[in-house]
Amino acid sequence: MTPRAVTPAPGPVYGQPTVPGSKSITNRALLIAGLAEGTSTLSGALAADDSAAMIDAVRALGASVVVSADGTELVVEGVAGRLPANAIALYARQAATVGRFLTAVAAASPVAITIDADPQLRARPIKPLFDALVAMGARVTDTDGALPATIIGPAHGGSITVPAGISSQFISALLIAGPLFGKGVQINIDGAQVSAGYVAMTAAVMAKFAMSPALYPSACAVQHGTYKAVGHYVIEPDASAASYFFAAAAMTGGEVRVDGFGSPSTQADLRFVKILQEMGAVVAMGFHDVVVSGAPLRGVDVDMSDCSDMVPTLAVVAATASSPTTIRGVEFIRRKETDRVAVTVRELRKCGVGVDEHRDGMTIHPGARHGAVIDPEGDHRMVMAFAVLGLVTPGLAIDDPDCVAKTFPNFWDVLDSLLA
Repeated sequence: MTPRAVTPAPGPVYGQPTVPGSKSITNRALLIAGLAEGTSTLSGALAADDSAAMIDAVRALGASVVVSADGTELVVEGVAGRLPANAIALYARQAATVGRFLTAVAAASPVAITIDADPQLRARPIKPLFDALVAMGARVTDTDGALPATIIGPAHGGSITVPAGISSQFISALLIAGPLFGKGVQINIDGAQVSAGYVAMTAAVMAKFAMSPALYPSACAVQHGTYKAVGHYVIEPDASAASYFFAAAAMTGGEVRVDGFGSPSTQADLRFVKILQEMGAVVAMGFHDVVVSGAPLRGVDVDMSDCSDMVPTLAVVAATASSPTTIRGVEFIRRKETDRVAVTVRELRKCGVGVDEHRDGMTIHPGARHGAVIDPEGDHRMVMAFAVLGLVTPGLAIDDPDCVAKTFPNFWDVLDSLLA
C-alpha cells in the first residue's frame, strides 16, 4: 500500500470533531447485554472492526443483535446466562477484548468453545488467564500459552490469583464471566495493577446490568447471578479517539471541543487531557464536554500505567514541547499490537527527534524535526498519533494508513475536516 502523506496544518487547528463511541464501553456492554436476560438497546456504539468482532461472537453465543444502518445502535436480546449446547468456534480478529473476554466466558460452558484470532492477537499474552480458568476447574487446550485455544467448562469459580502487571483485561474478563460461575469469582491481584481504571469501567458497566462487583485495592469479586437487560444504554464517545484531536489543538495553538463526555466519565484515557494541562495547555472539563486550547507546552515526567494507550500520542506532543518529557511505568505496552515503546522511539528518531529508550518508557528531547515515512507495524494507535505529528512536521507520510479501521474507520476524514 502506498504511504499516505499527512497534510500539515496551515495554522492553529479549531473544531468540534465527532468521534466514535468508546470501544472499551461498547464491547463490554455488548457482551454483557448478550449474556443478560431481556432486550437492551445500546446507542452511540462504536462501528469498527473490533466491535464487529464482538457482535459476531455474541451472536455465536446465541444472542440476537440487530444493527442500525450506521452501526451505532445495537438492539441485543440476551441469552439469560444460557450458553450454547453444542461446540462453537469464535474468531476474535485483532480485538483483545473479544479474545480475552470470550475466553473467560467460554469457561462457563460445558461444551467446547474454540477461540482463534489474527496473528497480531495470537502473539499477545493470555496465558495468565488460561491458568486462572484451569485453577477454577476448566480445561484449556492452547497453543504454547496463546490463541488459538479450546476451553471446556464449566469452571466452578471461587478464589483465584492473577498477576497484575501484564494486562487489566485478564481481571475484567474474569469479572464479566464471574456471574456465570456457580461460586462467582474472587480475584486476588498479585502486584501493582496496571490500567486499573479499565477494571473500574468494567465494574460500572456490569452494575448497569444488575451485577455489581466489589472492588478493593488488591482484590475484586462478584457473586453468581444473572445479568438483567438495561433497557437503553447510551455509550459515550471514545476518549482515546478524542485524544488525537486534543493533541492537535495543544500542538498547533488551536482549540478543540468534544461533546458527550466529561468529569463523570469512567474512561481512564481521559486523563490524557490532564497531562496536556500539566504541559501548559488550557483544559476546560465540564459535565458533558471537554475543551482543549493550545498554549506553549513544556515537558513533564509522568507515569502512564493507568492510561497506557495514550503513550504514542503523548510522545508526539512531547516532541513539540520546550523541554524533555519522560514517560514511565509502561513496560507492559511492549506486548500490545506492537512493542509500543520500541516502535514509538524508532519512529520519532526517524523524524529527527532525540529519544532515550528505557525498559518501562522513554525520554523525549524536543528539537528540529523532519519528514519521514512512518512504519506503524499495523498498529492503529501508532498511525493516529503520528498523523497528529504530521500536522506540524512537513513531509511526514504513514504506511498502512487504513489499519485505523480497527477502532476509528473514518479517522482520516475527521482529521481532514479540522484542516478545512
